[in-house]
Amino acid sequence: MTRSHKQYTDRQLTGQQLTGQQLTGQQLTGQQPVSQPPQAQHRGGSWMRLRGLVRKEFLQVWRDPSSLAIAFVLPVVLLLMFGYGVSLDAEHVPIALVVEKTTPDTTSFCAELEHSQYFSPVYVHGMPAARQAMMERRVDAILHLREDFSAKLRRPGGATIQLVLNGVDANTARIVDGYVTAAYGKWLEHRVTARGESLVEPVVVQQRIWFNANVRSRNYLVPGVIALVMTLIGSLLTAMLMAREWERGTMEAMMVTPVSMMEVLFGKILPYFVLGMGGLTLSVAMGVWLFGVPLRGSLWVLMMSSTLFLLTALGMGLFISTVTRVQFVAGQVAILTTFLPAFILSGFIFDIGSMPWPIQWLTHLIPARYYVTLLKTTFLAGDVWSVILPNSAALAIMAIVFLGLTLMLSQKRLD
Repeated sequence: MTRSHKQYTDRQLTGQQLTGQQLTGQQLTGQQPVSQPPQAQHRGGSWMRLRGLVRKEFLQVWRDPSSLAIAFVLPVVLLLMFGYGVSLDAEHVPIALVVEKTTPDTTSFCAELEHSQYFSPVYVHGMPAARQAMMERRVDAILHLREDFSAKLRRPGGATIQLVLNGVDANTARIVDGYVTAAYGKWLEHRVTARGESLVEPVVVQQRIWFNANVRSRNYLVPGVIALVMTLIGSLLTAMLMAREWERGTMEAMMVTPVSMMEVLFGKILPYFVLGMGGLTLSVAMGVWLFGVPLRGSLWVLMMSSTLFLLTALGMGLFISTVTRVQFVAGQVAILTTFLPAFILSGFIFDIGSMPWPIQWLTHLIPARYYVTLLKTTFLAGDVWSVILPNSAALAIMAIVFLGLTLMLSQKRLD
């Protein structure tokens, strides 16, 4: 072996010895490594993982135009549609007037109807023509003043009028009946007062409407729309997007990471909770300042009740996505179990007291029932604690149940 080859071999061995050593910065500087307690490492790692999950969800929401549209565009569309396009008030109802004999009394009574905002009178000659107009849906009611109308007014029994209503829409028929009765009573009072007499009635009814004195349907439609918006954001949007992750495989990729299911669920809840509260803020602002709906209750009560309902809706959405894991199925189940019951069985439009008793019992399982009651009470009546506390407690129990079921069924395993 030559001298040069020996020197090369020595240098190779020296390099192997150097690479086999495990030198750290503390050893090179003469310091000993300082290890953190296991609990501190766990707390720091959990917080970093949770922060990463929340950041990922916010980025995913920000890059998904559909979720932003559901959170901020859909509330505007629903509020404008229900606030301006939907009205349960009967105004300018077309009514046919059949007057057999024109007298000052009949002229005065017809003028009373013409100056009312609730009627659009149409003069018709004869009952056959009036019936034909009703059959063709050109009028919704027929008011018939007989030939002896003025003569009977001067008798003790008084005069009677004939009112024929179109019963296809029973609700409108009842409203028109009440309007005509009230208009006739008001005209009789004006007539007697103008003649310097007093109207003697066996019973005098003085109506007083609480909380919604103007009887504006917009005042109780707008709070119901807020419940629909929160249902869509909380349950439908969450169920669809979570199921989309199961279909794309991103949820399986998350399963192999060190994150726990508690961290995954919390990371999913927080971004959609922020979206829901953002949609709530937008809806309340439009309801108060655009539609003039009064907010007589406390703002913090409204936020507290909305928080409880949003947590319940998020729990339902996560539960649906955990069970189904298919986007199409999750969307259908969410619509059937959350949106449609919130629209039909929550008291939003249809009165629960008018439903059959089995359906009334079923409404106790609908979270939107309690939330709609809280919204209408907070907006129109104020802080009525006998209503707020029981309904808030029901929402809190439902939120715990759905979130607990979701956590129990969510396990880190790949099927």
